[in-house]
Amino acid sequence: MQLLGISAALAAFLGAGRTAPDSDLLHRRRGHEVPQYTVDPAWNVIKIAGGLQGVRTIVFDTEGNMLVSEARKGISIHTFGADGCVASSTMLIPEIALNHGLALTPDGKTLYASSERAAFSWSYDAATKTVSDKKTVVNGMDTGIHSTRGLLVSPNAPNLVMLQVGSNSNLDMQSAQPATGRAIIKIFDMDKAPAADTTTRPTASGDDFKLNGADIHIDNPAEKLNFLGDPTKARDQFYGYPNCFSVWDPTPFQGRLKTGDHFVIDSSTGMTDATCNDKAIKPRLTFQAHSAPIYNSFDSDASNMYVTFHGSWNRQPATGFKVVEIPFTKTEAGQYDPVAPADSRDGYKDIFGASNPGSCTANGLTMSNCFRLTASTWEPAGRGLFVGSDNSSEGEIYLLTRKAA
Repeated sequence: MQLLGISAALAAFLGAGRTAPDSDLLHRRRGHEVPQYTVDPAWNVIKIAGGLQGVRTIVFDTEGNMLVSEARKGISIHTFGADGCVASSTMLIPEIALNHGLALTPDGKTLYASSERAAFSWSYDAATKTVSDKKTVVNGMDTGIHSTRGLLVSPNAPNLVMLQVGSNSNLDMQSAQPATGRAIIKIFDMDKAPAADTTTRPTASGDDFKLNGADIHIDNPAEKLNFLGDPTKARDQFYGYPNCFSVWDPTPFQGRLKTGDHFVIDSSTGMTDATCNDKAIKPRLTFQAHSAPIYNSFDSDASNMYVTFHGSWNRQPATGFKVVEIPFTKTEAGQYDPVAPADSRDGYKDIFGASNPGSCTANGLTMSNCFRLTASTWEPAGRGLFVGSDNSSEGEIYLLTRKAA
């Protein structure tokens, strides 16, 4: 799984005067200046690919080739030259229905991808960079305003494929019933496809929130980081949505609740703040409201998680449009857990993003004068963190590398 000399070549490349500045990287999109980007002093960043469409997910095959899910276009494949730069780019699977999910089994021989209504598999040959034997492995997923479907193969049980379906509106009350198949993660055993093994009901955030008649949507509800557990074990856990939401700014709650606690906006459902905090699993960590975390990955020893914030479209001023680093630690039980306490509002730090996110316009899910960060993938050979942007003006991929100590 090594990219034969690319790590060393890229290190030389980064030291040869062709790197992006350590901070305030100025990028031009179609000839127009856009807000400068900031980079943490411990990191370098370089744009490694552009001219793509709707970059959503990035994975690497066993030969070191980079596969990219390009929304409404298909799956492209990219090879690297000896200098560490992209040497060739071709469409592996031209398919306009594909819009987000992309995963390989650990042996690299089966490729999965998702559309709004279905998930598919192909036999994949990394040496020849070809696919065959297309199958529809999941069908009948619901539609709605949240049309992308996160997809993940369990590394320890590669027959299990996890699929996430969002809500069909900001307050999708019917999704409280798992049978709707919305605001849910389903786990499918591909040895028995399409039978679902287990379900988990995660959370969603809202864009227009009022509490006792007062608008609180600027800083509430929080975005959540939840620990969902072992996918090989059956569960039906409840994380709150659509009744319970998490606090980011506790000010409106006048000391009753703290960051990370649950609250309700509609007590007519029979749920109260107290019952939510008793019945719904609280987030392990929260992020600023409207950050729109869209993807995460760990570094090689799981000492840090990296999360891409797609960016807000209806917060004034805007927020997000960045990559954050969350320190993790290994517990005595052998699990990995964020270092920060659950009620922290600073359990993560920015490492790459728009220098003035408040000036970033977002007139749609991908339209902005700033990048809209999506993919977050550590390259197996150890070069660094690859992040994508699905801005409708240009799909891009950036490579973030730590500077030598």
